[in-house]
Amino acid sequence: MSRRRLRLPVVTGLVGAGTTLGLLATSAQALPSAVGDEPYRPAIHFTPARNWMNDPNGLVYYKGTYHLFFQHNPRGDRWGNMSWGHATSTDLVHWREQPLAIPQTLNAAGESVEDIFSGSVVVDKTNSSGFGTATNPPLIAIYTSAYTDKHPTLAGKQAQSLAYSTDGGMTWTKYAGNPVLNRDSANFRDPKVFRYSGPKGTYWVMAAVEAQEHRVLLFKSRDLKSWTYLSDFGPANAVGGQWECPDLFQLQIQGTRTRKWVMVVNINPGSVAGGSGGQYFVGNFDGERFVSESTVSADTLPPGTSFASFDDGTYGDWTVSNEPGNWANGPWGDAPATGTLPGQNPVSGFVGSGLVNGFLDHDWPVGTMRSPEFTVDAAYLNFLVGGGNHPHVAGTQLSNDPPAGSLLWDGFEFPDGTTLADTGWQATGDFATEPWRNPSTAGGDYYIGRKRINTWEGGPRGDDNLGSLTSPAFEITADHLSMLVGGGRRTDGSLEVQLLVGGQVVRSLTGPEGGALNWRSWDVADLRGQQAQLRVWDQAAGGWGHLTLDHVVMGDTPAIPRSDETAVNLVVDGKVVASATGANSEYLDWHSFDLRPYAGRTAYLEIVDNNRFGWGHILADEFRFGAQPAATRAESYDWLDWGRDYYAAVSWNDVPGGKRVMIGWMNNWDYANDIPTSPWRSAMSLPRHVWLAQTPKGPRIVSRVVPQAAALNLTGQAYAAPAQSVSGSRLLPKRGSVARIDAVLRPGTAKRFGLTVHAAADGSEKTVIGYDTTTGRLFVDRTDSGNVGFHPAFPSVEDAQVSLVGGKLTLSVYLDRSSVELFAQGGRTAITDQ
Repeated sequence: MSRRRLRLPVVTGLVGAGTTLGLLATSAQALPSAVGDEPYRPAIHFTPARNWMNDPNGLVYYKGTYHLFFQHNPRGDRWGNMSWGHATSTDLVHWREQPLAIPQTLNAAGESVEDIFSGSVVVDKTNSSGFGTATNPPLIAIYTSAYTDKHPTLAGKQAQSLAYSTDGGMTWTKYAGNPVLNRDSANFRDPKVFRYSGPKGTYWVMAAVEAQEHRVLLFKSRDLKSWTYLSDFGPANAVGGQWECPDLFQLQIQGTRTRKWVMVVNINPGSVAGGSGGQYFVGNFDGERFVSESTVSADTLPPGTSFASFDDGTYGDWTVSNEPGNWANGPWGDAPATGTLPGQNPVSGFVGSGLVNGFLDHDWPVGTMRSPEFTVDAAYLNFLVGGGNHPHVAGTQLSNDPPAGSLLWDGFEFPDGTTLADTGWQATGDFATEPWRNPSTAGGDYYIGRKRINTWEGGPRGDDNLGSLTSPAFEITADHLSMLVGGGRRTDGSLEVQLLVGGQVVRSLTGPEGGALNWRSWDVADLRGQQAQLRVWDQAAGGWGHLTLDHVVMGDTPAIPRSDETAVNLVVDGKVVASATGANSEYLDWHSFDLRPYAGRTAYLEIVDNNRFGWGHILADEFRFGAQPAATRAESYDWLDWGRDYYAAVSWNDVPGGKRVMIGWMNNWDYANDIPTSPWRSAMSLPRHVWLAQTPKGPRIVSRVVPQAAALNLTGQAYAAPAQSVSGSRLLPKRGSVARIDAVLRPGTAKRFGLTVHAAADGSEKTVIGYDTTTGRLFVDRTDSGNVGFHPAFPSVEDAQVSLVGGKLTLSVYLDRSSVELFAQGGRTAITDQ
């Protein structure tokens, strides 16, 4: 392991007029690690040296060492081959990666029959399991066995299993009697086990989830092998996605002797910031049943006037366009749905007896619904929305029409029996072995005609085909080259459509990580008159290791991309001026359109389902005009963190002094597989000490980075800004990429104030930490924070309601090379973003 010192970080003040600033910025030593300085590699957050990581697992303290196990793909940088990785630390700050702890189970053919999903580790101090001795108690891992379709008896099931270690957690043996708890369920997972001692006895308690049912199930055991059902908790509060990774522990309320139990339930999707997140409940646990005291009761309709409720069994005056040729007349049918449709996960959150549900005939049909026109005379339009997360994108089309221009290579519609090679294309690698495969007549969607290039079909090895297909030379005679492209997405140059001039790559693009082809265009005006070639370059193996190409057009205008939206749009003067989409969830929540800019004008609503694939449907209900925006239901629930990147958070067992320390996966399933890092993917948050503090809502969690993190400080290089009034903005005299910032800010007369971090000298990149005095909300804005274009869900603004205390905003910010962890008002609110 090596130690590296980093330069002091960027700390740029962005403060409103009249703001008073007091700030201390301290740089941090680098994480002692064998890994290097690759782009985006964190310095003070744990990352594996290579490959994929997600949920923290098996958190336990034993004989002076903190153990961090984690979901890991030892063979790739995307989710798969799930096993338990392992890292250790003596201080929760400096981590050493250890060898793979618990690998997936393979059959004789080398195929996985059991993947190792999330779970926990306990120290069996009394050797109740019999796996160790009284003098050398074993560590017991309780994990989910996710049985694959290759398992001879439990294919597709999830059950709880054991592994044990007698050498302090460094090597593990799977229990021969696995699984120890099997409910014959496909979604029973993520066991958190702890030792309970109370009036009803001393025994092991397991909390595990039925993910799709939004339930935490509690069991007890004397020996960790035989389990008895106790009770279950849920559904409650956020139910817009799968419940995962539960935790149950007791915390003392600060300043009192009172202790309460906390039930943590992570959810994906459906968090307050979108996608993955962690909610919690405060209540009591008597050794058998958890009773929440913080569950939010059902909401009431926002005040105002109803525009459409869909409760009378008709669509009223709406114009409904279903797609012809689908047996069920989808996506909308002839009347509103009354709830869940055939083949759909349970729909909830709608009001009354009817709703718009675009899942009729499943995700495949596309269509629109248009409301009657109305004159805008209210401040807001409030409505419920759910379904797929596919936003409206300006400048797209609902059809798949090609641009005007010259079609190259006849769109690959050669006479049957004619190959690409026959037309002058050159093939290498797997694509040269069986020339008759190219062009293909299978693979992808939204191609035009019958034939296209598909590198899965174009060779004998499917996604593992490697090679290239290069066109004959052609002259660039127009300003734009457009084409339909689908298939896998790679950012390392291994899977691309390339434009070659003089044998050199001058333009390139990769796929969308999906089978649907869509229009892509290059501006080639600067290359007019030159000879060029098109090359399909496939050096990518494994899942989505292929590309599909069709209908290449040379023209004076670029192609208009096809929209894949599932959206509710507000249209004024023929333009979409506001839009909302779902959260990849069958749960509907409130959304608001601000109508004030359009007062007195004519508008209408359009509900669009233009997506045939995963989550390719929209849910909508209860459109109401009102004077105020409706708050989302998620806003009223309790969250461990209000950012986008704190998920699967669970706590360590057996921390000295009875403290409770949590850590989360610093990523989000909305875009986790596409984060542009290599050769690893994903990081953990900094560990957080949590406790309860009394609030007007009752006792709620407070979190702060563990005090051991102070060991990272380079106090000799700290910068302290004296209290001062700032008008406009002020550049602070320190630069770098890793820092701790402690700031106390008063707004003065400013409407918005805060800090800008990770800022480029020319202002082209920045992350803004700000506070809006008109709304009382603290926010992190990463829309301009560098490379944000790798996934449409990544550029975002996260915010939370935060009250000033004595007119002041107190912040603690931990910056790493590619993340911000923000703690406000002493840790009562946290926002974590990559």
